[in-house]
Amino acid sequence: MTTPTILLDDSLNDPLAELWFAEPAGFTTLPVDALLPTPDSAAADALREAAAPLLSSAPDDVARQQFIAHIASGQQALAALRDAGTVHCAVGLHRDDVEEAGAGGRRLLFSFFTISWCDSNVAPRGVTAARAVTSAAGHTHIECLELPCGPAALSERTLRSTAAERLPQQPLLQVHAYLPHPDCKRLAVLTLSTTAVARRSEYRVILRQIAETVRFEPPAEIGPAARKEVARRPPHG
Repeated sequence: MTTPTILLDDSLNDPLAELWFAEPAGFTTLPVDALLPTPDSAAADALREAAAPLLSSAPDDVARQQFIAHIASGQQALAALRDAGTVHCAVGLHRDDVEEAGAGGRRLLFSFFTISWCDSNVAPRGVTAARAVTSAAGHTHIECLELPCGPAALSERTLRSTAAERLPQQPLLQVHAYLPHPDCKRLAVLTLSTTAVARRSEYRVILRQIAETVRFEPPAEIGPAARKEVARRPPHG
């Protein structure tokens, strides 16, 4: 068996980082800071330069405007996530190892992984984790456990949009992991979202595997199962 390649993110040595974790294969990190640059900054110029070839390759002005609208919509969604305390986003792409997609082979499964910081009342970490899954309605498959980083809670819920929300009517599965910080004042919330609700057990395993890699102190060593080690600072760090 080939040993998985480990790619180290530059943020591993970030002196302001307060969370370290590993992502398995199949996830691509979204460069949120690069996609939401400050106006008239070097980062904004870099984003315009990166988008220029795509805009110039558009067949007509209509397609070009549609592309710009899609980019703007994505930026709005990322900005909303960042305002809510999200510090990491990644898109997951995996082939379904159960269901065939016809002559084309296995169908592709998409997911969206985020890490967010949330403030909490000062309390023992186990209490904070338990409160996180009992304070909101709709959580199922609740599990309280002890991870290498400390007490945690896992849960899942299925969301359905209404016709008034003008969103796709597919149910959305969200699997959550709540990891209280050792300072007992906040917790990291790991969320894995997908419309492949029939694969809930597989996605629950994936999120649990990621949660097991989380550290609130710099990791002494990197396990062979990880594809990437990254560190992220809190939203106001």
